[in-house]
Amino acid sequence: MSLTSAPRRVKRPGGSRQRPAGAPSHLIEPIRKTRVAEEIADRIRVLILDGTFPAGLPLPAERELAGRFGVSRGSIRDAFRTLETIGLLATRHGQGTFPQELDVDRLVAPLASVLSYRHDLQDELLDVRRMFEPAVARVAASRMTREDLADLQRILDAQRKKLKSGRSAIVEDTAFHGVLARATRNRVVVSIMATLNDLLVESRKLTLKQKGRPVRSIRGHEAVVAALRKGDGEGAARAMRDHIDQIAELLQHASDSRS
Repeated sequence: MSLTSAPRRVKRPGGSRQRPAGAPSHLIEPIRKTRVAEEIADRIRVLILDGTFPAGLPLPAERELAGRFGVSRGSIRDAFRTLETIGLLATRHGQGTFPQELDVDRLVAPLASVLSYRHDLQDELLDVRRMFEPAVARVAASRMTREDLADLQRILDAQRKKLKSGRSAIVEDTAFHGVLARATRNRVVVSIMATLNDLLVESRKLTLKQKGRPVRSIRGHEAVVAALRKGDGEGAARAMRDHIDQIAELLQHASDSRS
């Protein structure tokens, strides 16, 4: 289970049974794996999610955890650092180390930094967009309201104005995809799109600086909206796929220019 595979906000169902704070758990036992700190971090993450280590109460001291896991205090500190990096733990001077509620905003920031220089991951992120966003456009075509279409048109108008004045339209570019997700009337889709938009900030900054990219972006969005106005789900999906393919070409060109 990945440390970063978390929803935007973890909520425990009201009827779910939680283990009382401090109760014994099979997860707190000697560790025999070679990657000790990683295994400790993963176990502590599960213990936070199942309520054994609740938010608002400090974790047991390093010495106690080291004894219960059968590892060194250094391994416990390494695990704490891992969980602090992804926002699951926070250290308060003089008070201890406290579990935090999972929040995708804290999880996305380090991944977005990695994506800015790991071009192989950028390619995989584009692959995710090819799988996801055409499907979003297809569903949006059957559920979109007049208000949604009006919002998309306002975004396009704002993009054109910024293009004429030479200003960046990254805000509008991001908003366009957010409105499309909203039009599906599916909250999970909206959350996934918000996460994608967070991860795409750096690549959008890069491609929107390229000559001709803002114009191509608007044309891609216009093609999607034209299909949506007709209620043409397949046409909207096709237009979105073409739009993402154009972005992929520009990113590849930018990468080739740097190398």
